Amino acid sequence: MGSSVITARAAAGFEPQGRSVATARSFVRDTLQGWGFGDIVDDAVVLTSELVTNAVVHAGTAADVLCLRSDGGVRIEVSDRYPEREIPVQSSAVNMGSPDREGGRGLQLCAALAGRWGVEYTPTRKKVWFRLDLPERPVGTRTAGPSLPADLLPLADGRVRVAVVQIDRGGSIAAWNEDAEELFGYAAEQVTGKPLTDLAAWPHTPGTSTGIAEALQLSRWEGSYGIRGAHGRVIPVYASHLRVRDTGGEPSTVCLLVRDHERAVLQTPLRPTATTDAGGAPEGPSTDPFEVFIGSPAPDDLDGLLQRTVERARDMLDGDAAFLLLATDDETELEVRASTGLPSVRQRFARVPVDAGPGRYGSARMPAVHDDLTVLPGAVPLLSNTGMRSVVTVPLKVEGRLTGSLGVAAEAPGRYSNEEALRLQFAADRIALAVESARLGELERLRRGSLSFLVEASDLLAGTLDRDQTLALMAQMTVPTLATWCAVYTIADQASEPYLSYVLHEDEELIDGIKSLLSKIPPPDPVPTPGARVWNAPGVAAHQAALRTSMRSLSLGDSHHRIGTTIGPTLATASAVGGETVVLPLVARNRVIGMLTLGKPSDEHFRQEILELAEDLSRRAALALDNARLYSERTAISQSLQRSLLPPGLPHVEGVEVDVIYRAAGEGNEVGGDFYDLFPIRDGAYGFAIGDVCGTGPEAAAVTGLARHALRLLAREGFGGPAVLERLNSAILDEGARSRFLTLLYGELWPQEDGSAQLKVVCAGHPLPLRLRQDGTVEPAAEPQPLLGVMEDLELYEQTVTLDPGDVLLCVTDGVTERREGTRMLGDDGLADVLTTCTGLTAGAVAARIMRAVERFASDAPSDDMAILAMRVPGLHK
Repeated sequence: MGSSVITARAAAGFEPQGRSVATARSFVRDTLQGWGFGDIVDDAVVLTSELVTNAVVHAGTAADVLCLRSDGGVRIEVSDRYPEREIPVQSSAVNMGSPDREGGRGLQLCAALAGRWGVEYTPTRKKVWFRLDLPERPVGTRTAGPSLPADLLPLADGRVRVAVVQIDRGGSIAAWNEDAEELFGYAAEQVTGKPLTDLAAWPHTPGTSTGIAEALQLSRWEGSYGIRGAHGRVIPVYASHLRVRDTGGEPSTVCLLVRDHERAVLQTPLRPTATTDAGGAPEGPSTDPFEVFIGSPAPDDLDGLLQRTVERARDMLDGDAAFLLLATDDETELEVRASTGLPSVRQRFARVPVDAGPGRYGSARMPAVHDDLTVLPGAVPLLSNTGMRSVVTVPLKVEGRLTGSLGVAAEAPGRYSNEEALRLQFAADRIALAVESARLGELERLRRGSLSFLVEASDLLAGTLDRDQTLALMAQMTVPTLATWCAVYTIADQASEPYLSYVLHEDEELIDGIKSLLSKIPPPDPVPTPGARVWNAPGVAAHQAALRTSMRSLSLGDSHHRIGTTIGPTLATASAVGGETVVLPLVARNRVIGMLTLGKPSDEHFRQEILELAEDLSRRAALALDNARLYSERTAISQSLQRSLLPPGLPHVEGVEVDVIYRAAGEGNEVGGDFYDLFPIRDGAYGFAIGDVCGTGPEAAAVTGLARHALRLLAREGFGGPAVLERLNSAILDEGARSRFLTLLYGELWPQEDGSAQLKVVCAGHPLPLRLRQDGTVEPAAEPQPLLGVMEDLELYEQTVTLDPGDVLLCVTDGVTERREGTRMLGDDGLADVLTTCTGLTAGAVAARIMRAVERFASDAPSDDMAILAMRVPGLHK
């Protein structure tokens, strides 16, 4: 360190492992912060990281790091044990390679960031050292720059407002100062506790992790993004983030935000290039700051690389705005991917043609300089109505193929010449390959993320056959991953108009306003053509409604423009749907069954990859929605048929309490075979039946309908129980292959004047009816006889039962007695035990207790239909 006096030293060794790089960074950061050298910590960490990486990752040897403190700065030495390298010749310049190369980049960073640096070789090791000097400044001065004339000072508003926003560990806003309220229109209590991502206009793309949430985790971050204000528009800001911790060790991030055109308030100044010392490289020509920044090192993600590029391009040419566009695969359009200094409408995913006009200056394929855009309006469509007068644009090309366009603009005319175009083209040539590589990497991540997204979406859509749930899933999968809001229109049949079935916005408070707006405009046309098409109607209607609302608030509204008695959509709703809106057809089985509408807020556009992903999703969603529709129709038919097989109601029987509980198993889409009936035969006589047809579905339903209606008809013709069942047996057998066997309990009931009831019953293969006496005894009330639908010549007989006052007759289907839990079954004995506890209960209470006991017998849902018919003769009142 020359004549400098060493006042402190710290050393550490690191094994040749990948995690050693991070450990070395932490060691240097902690050491310098402990020495109070916070001004140079970041540069020291960057340089140490590169040099240790060269040693432990690329060379595969251990590395030793030595930090030496002096009054004027710090010297850091990084030594490795791989000395067999070319020793630089002192008389010739060292070729440090390209910033895009892994090897040699550490030396280039030393040249760019260090005050002095050098390389020393011994037979056993190689040592690279660099010195970072503390800035020379008066006491209390952190950094200083030269005095400048007033006309060279950066522009700012009369009152510069610096928003201070503190973000807690979870990414939520913990503090919000008064300048933040003025800049963005939100009071502190409106945003405290909300995630910053709710306000930041930093798009999310499936499959990529780049975003403000990641930036908040970095120790320092500086750059541009947008904040969506209370008026709904995106306000471009320049931000400086610093990660801090409180005395309790809890981390948080302090964000300083200014308007983007006032970035000079926060922007870190460019660093001077380094000089070298003996043993290192001699002084050479100064390095372009833009080139150094891109290579020191370039961000790993595409968005970060593009944003840094436009910011450095603007600074390099002293412009007011800069923009970078990437070409589509067919090279016919350019998509805005990064910008600074332009209105938010120009920031993301807006598209312009590659060839905007005649001649070389009308094409993005060639460099172009425009001295005054007012002379040639529309020459650069991206800058229309932005106030920019002069612009220089250059192409990004890889192997002769156009991959993008980089431009810098200024508000004053005549700012740029061919010299600036050459500088910008040189920079564009240096970054074109890196940008294309990052773009392809992003596309690959997006492809993998899209596949994962579609697999998950398919699983979710396949997991339900409920129409309403399918609509909700469609919306929830698109918001906020693909769009800010969405609406689903459904079409019942070809003769029906599209119906607005579901609306969702990432802010639930705006859903009703969007739904109201969409209900007042004609729905999109149900065009079956695949792909997304732009739909301008919501944005136009929202703008007109907002204008009328504003005029009314100023008492200037025309009475002809009033919308009923309501105030109409709010300004927030108008802003929410003011961006790009697209419609994708939902086509299933060659028919348009609906439309999926996706929207962005004001000034925002969809990127093409998102629209392609949405198109894939719409195809899956359409099939799922149509399956849900078919299932719903089938369920409705089944339920209607099931209802038709059961009596519409029970008649009142004088002197006898009657109650029925019926539970269908499954999801209601299959017609069950259980049925019951109670009907008057003639004065004072009633017929009752409870039965179970084998199987489910249409064939079982046909036998059920035949049985119930045949019983009523034959009974009212005067046939007794055995005759009724014998004729029903013949009718079932006449069905041939469509026949199903049937178990049936049929009886006739006569209430008696003495308060009792006389019954005649026939039990054809059905679970036996149980009689509960007043003393709690339970006994079968009939004997088993052959079931119906199996044998032709049946000889059945009826049995007479008298129910005394207080007695109960319980009739059930086999779904009750065959209720199972593992190897256990409720059975007839179990049912009798439950019935014993029902003495003194009404018929309804008896049926309810039996059903409750059956349901509690097993934890699984019942697998068979269940019917319970309870009849009770009330006790005599004294």
